[in-house]
Amino acid sequence: MDILLLERLVPEALAWLEARHSVECRPELAGDPIALRKAVYKAQAVVLPRKVVVTQEFLDFAPLLKAVARMHVGTDNTDLEACRERKVRVIQATTANVRSNAEYLLASLLLLYRRGIGSSLIGDRHADIRLGRELNGSVVGIFGLAPTAHTLALMLRALGAKLVGYDPAVHHTAPIWSRLQVQPVGLQELMSSSDAISVQVLYASRYQGFINDKLLAHCKTGQLWVGISRSLLFDSDALARALTDGRIEACMLDGAEAGFASKGTPLHELNNLFLTPRLGSHTRESRLRASWYVAHRIHESLSASHASALDRAPAVTMEDAPQFIIR
Repeated sequence: MDILLLERLVPEALAWLEARHSVECRPELAGDPIALRKAVYKAQAVVLPRKVVVTQEFLDFAPLLKAVARMHVGTDNTDLEACRERKVRVIQATTANVRSNAEYLLASLLLLYRRGIGSSLIGDRHADIRLGRELNGSVVGIFGLAPTAHTLALMLRALGAKLVGYDPAVHHTAPIWSRLQVQPVGLQELMSSSDAISVQVLYASRYQGFINDKLLAHCKTGQLWVGISRSLLFDSDALARALTDGRIEACMLDGAEAGFASKGTPLHELNNLFLTPRLGSHTRESRLRASWYVAHRIHESLSASHASALDRAPAVTMEDAPQFIIR
């Protein structure tokens, strides 16, 4: 077995890989660590879902492994240092989900601005008519300059929104702000001037609890929040207080960690907090882009690692995977 898939690729990309390598699709192994150890022992490449963590111990059970691939962005579930030491290539479809995540954030903002639409979508045909708001002319805070923010900024500007922004890792004089036509501001001004805030900070452990009482004290009353960053960025107690006292009118987050708003937590009973299960990256188009990227990079890694693969595998051309390979 050359390649073990615990996450399925689109059929076209899977067929392309199967024509060049021995491939096994075993998504059920993601929930069975013991069986996974046995299966990965002879694998040269694996495609893993988010919940499977790559540690030194995992690599010890995979002596032939040359590549670990993921369809999603984020490395907190992968020991990068251990992979470097073992010369295991870490492959991520880092740009495949940019557009889909940006559209998710835009859709979330529009739904929160016009929350009466949500009532109709869940079947309440006789709900009270709610007075909505318009994105045009409003101030939207861009909290974090992850690649998704670049696409989102273009969308919001086209709708007439004024954009201000802050990123803890990007200096206010960096050229990227002017290229995106986002006015860089300090954290306090971002909070006090924005009608809505979109959070797409590239998470690092030092940012845990970054959005806390001290920061949320400066919220403009009735603010709307949307986000795709990890929920560890939030101090959940502080967020609950802001959602309760009116500083934040409503909040929609994608892919919160387990337990973030579970029973017994201050966020559990709040009806103005909306959580979705990582829907931002789940579109047909993003899946197609990610699948082709992963397929191409795995083939590239295995071909480079043993010369015999170059003899039996046809050259990779644009005809093989026309518009889907992300280079």
